[in-house]
Amino acid sequence: MQKIIEFILELDKLKAVTRKVRPVGMDRFENTAEHSWQIAVLAFALVPFAEGPINIDRVIKMLLVHDIGEIDAGDTIVFAREGWTERKAAELAGVKRIFGILPEQTGAVFLDLWEEFERGDSPDARFAHTADRAMPVLLNLSNQGGSWRDNGISYERVVDRIEPEIKAGCPALWAYISVRLEEARGKGWFGA
Repeated sequence: MQKIIEFILELDKLKAVTRKVRPVGMDRFENTAEHSWQIAVLAFALVPFAEGPINIDRVIKMLLVHDIGEIDAGDTIVFAREGWTERKAAELAGVKRIFGILPEQTGAVFLDLWEEFERGDSPDARFAHTADRAMPVLLNLSNQGGSWRDNGISYERVVDRIEPEIKAGCPALWAYISVRLEEARGKGWFGA
C-alpha cells in the first residue's frame, strides 16, 4: 500500500507541468494532469466513432499513463519538429523511475501500457493517439488559434503532425477536424 501511495503522490507533480495550450476561456496554460483527464474522457465519448473494435478500458489506461514521464522530462508542444528522440528518451527514463515506485508487477503493467502507446501499433494505441492529438487542436480552435499564433505554427505543420494519427484511429473525427482547420485557416488563426 505504501508504494502505491508514494506513486500517487508523485503523480501530483503532473499538475505543475505546464503545457502550451490554454483551456477554453482561461488566461492560464493547461497542465498535463488536466490534459490526461480530458483526453481520457474524449476517447470514452468517441467510442462509437472508432475505426474498429477497441478496448476502451485499455485506451483510457494508456491515456492516463502516457504523459507521466513529463514529470521528469517536461512538456514539448505537440507541433514541435526537433528534439523528439531526446524528449522520448527523457520520458522513458522518467516513466521507469516513476513506475519503479510501484510494486514490481504493477509497475510492469503500467510500463507495458506506456510502451504500447508509444509504439502506436495496436488498435487501442491508435485510438488513444487520436484523442491525444485531437485535444490540443480542439482547444486551439476554441481559442482562435491561441498557441498556433503564439508559437508561429502553420496550418501545414498542424496537419502534418495530427492527420495520420487521427485518421488511423478515428477517421470520422479527422473528417470533422479537417473542415474546422480549413475554416481556421480562412480566419488567419495560424502562425506564419
